[in-house]
Amino acid sequence: MRVLHTSDWHIGRTLYDKRRHEEHTAFLSWLADTMVNRKVDLLLVCGDIFDTISPGNKSQEIYYSFLRKVIDSGCTHVVVTGGNHDSPSMLDAPKQVLESIGVHVFGSCPKEPEEEVILLSDIHGQPQAIVCAVPFLRDRDVRDSIEGSPNEKAQRLVAGIGAHYALIQEKAKALRKKIGKDLPLIVTGHLFTTGGKIANGDGVRDLYVGTAAEVSSSLFDSEADYVALGHLHVPQIVGKRETVRYSGSPLPMGFGEANQQKQVVLVDFQPDSLFPVIETIDVPTFQKLQKISGSLEEIETQLQTLTAVDRSVWVEVSYDGTLSPSVLREHLDRIVEGSGVEILRLENIRLTDHVLHPDSWQQTLDDLDEREVFRRRLSSEDLENGEAELLTTLYEKILFSLQEEQT
Repeated sequence: MRVLHTSDWHIGRTLYDKRRHEEHTAFLSWLADTMVNRKVDLLLVCGDIFDTISPGNKSQEIYYSFLRKVIDSGCTHVVVTGGNHDSPSMLDAPKQVLESIGVHVFGSCPKEPEEEVILLSDIHGQPQAIVCAVPFLRDRDVRDSIEGSPNEKAQRLVAGIGAHYALIQEKAKALRKKIGKDLPLIVTGHLFTTGGKIANGDGVRDLYVGTAAEVSSSLFDSEADYVALGHLHVPQIVGKRETVRYSGSPLPMGFGEANQQKQVVLVDFQPDSLFPVIETIDVPTFQKLQKISGSLEEIETQLQTLTAVDRSVWVEVSYDGTLSPSVLREHLDRIVEGSGVEILRLENIRLTDHVLHPDSWQQTLDDLDEREVFRRRLSSEDLENGEAELLTTLYEKILFSLQEEQT
């Protein structure tokens, strides 16, 4: 059996004012072709299919058109699990219809955990694999009590996540034993494992309040043949276990990921082998992003190099100088005029620590996320020891509650 693991598509995402539908369409077309060429039997999509809980019509069209194309191409099964950016109810709405054509969707956590354990069969009806299809586990899914301090709540949340995985993995192992065949046991997840790597500006939203909810890779059973994870955008192996991986996002979510090679993971299970053969496949670059920085002369040189190549490039400029924003913008726009280079953002390095001051780099709230705005607001206050940490914890609770209400 051949499995392809991907996650964190974030269909509908924008980069500043740029919509990225063309990139997502190009990626999914490449992915469908890759699946045909590599004869993939099972596609795993591990969360954050969409960038928001209310994806527009175009985003949904891209998603459903891809699913139809994949099923028509001969792939036997698709397993889609929801992420923290996804709306569980929106993903689950066509669940029964999609299941009839081999697409198994788990936008939310089922009432009965054993429903997350699915047995996949080949076209002849023979058992092929067992998948523990676990979506993003929300606070309400795994924690019994809401009383206690933030730390106590976070600890109970982590314990609840661990108990959930332990339960469904035991049920999966029991099913495999009952069938009497050494079927591949695959586990999915959308979470943050301890030690996971992220990139600056990658847009990864904290899943839970505080850092205590980072989970250890030990919660994945040693008998699991492969663990397919989503949420972190940097492709990586977890806990030095080759079979526990984040595939990473297929597109760079921001300029912090501009030079990161994106990938999907191909997992081959052979009947005569104890371990799967794992191969990473590089994803092509569909829209080049470039960060440039320095003095005016250094920026001019870098922009002229980019404009000399006939290619679309979106650029983020970090300027270390004293020119006014309007003068600099006009000057740089003249350099890139008529080329495929487009400057999406200008930043003055000397002023980035200021709090949205009129003389700062004409930064707007669109350039910042909710945590950065709060951090800058705190830095402008004369607070006693411990007050900033307490206020940050309370603010994280509020953000988490709002995110929960939206989903």
